[in-house]
Amino acid sequence: MIRINQVSRTFTGRSGTVEALRDVSLEVGNGEFVAVVGRSGCGKSTLLRLIAGLLPPTAGRVDVGGEQVIKPRRDVSMMFQRPALLPWRTVLDNVLLPVQIFGWRKAQYRDRAHELLALTGLTGFEKRLPHELSGGMQQRVALCRALIGKPQVMLMDEPFSALDPLIREELSIELQRIHMEQEATTVFVTHSIDEAVLLADRVVVLSPRPGRVREIVEVQIPRPRTLGRTAHSDEVARSSALLHDLLMA
Repeated sequence: MIRINQVSRTFTGRSGTVEALRDVSLEVGNGEFVAVVGRSGCGKSTLLRLIAGLLPPTAGRVDVGGEQVIKPRRDVSMMFQRPALLPWRTVLDNVLLPVQIFGWRKAQYRDRAHELLALTGLTGFEKRLPHELSGGMQQRVALCRALIGKPQVMLMDEPFSALDPLIREELSIELQRIHMEQEATTVFVTHSIDEAVLLADRVVVLSPRPGRVREIVEVQIPRPRTLGRTAHSDEVARSSALLHDLLMA
């Protein structure tokens, strides 16, 4: 589904040149959940933007579904750290925003929006404005908005990092459930080893800048995973320890 072939990205500004990524190669299969971890500034978010078509690579090539990525695609959705909801639009209208942007027929997606709101526990909040919601609820709305077009690929840039730990854990479990039902190929950037091990089939470890693939760790834990039994399993301990050592090296 996603093929990244020897991709590099350099930024040039008034203060000089910064090489964010160097010779990154990675493949992500259909329906796979891949987490990306690494120290701050190693190019994790840049990698997502290259896959999304928001940035061109300086060298190399990115393909999604066998086609080269040269601009944003309708079947690739991206979710950021902040929900970025429009404050004057209701919950339902925020979810339907991509429908308006892409010129899709609103009537065809209204039922889909209600299904997603039900899936994320937001039934009854359709007419609320963003300021009437908690941070966790706002991020659920953003997740619904990202899923409204039934994307083949979901790109998530630390979507839960601004939330308190309990809500973050709750939404991680919710995301796992939605991923299992929707089967979208997912690339998830996080600073949290625990979050990566809980959610991912594989965890990609990037080196400090310029980011390169240092290692890919497989997480061999059956789904669904829970915060109780799964969190204390031998496989979680093994994967977490290995990732910790790689990030500290």
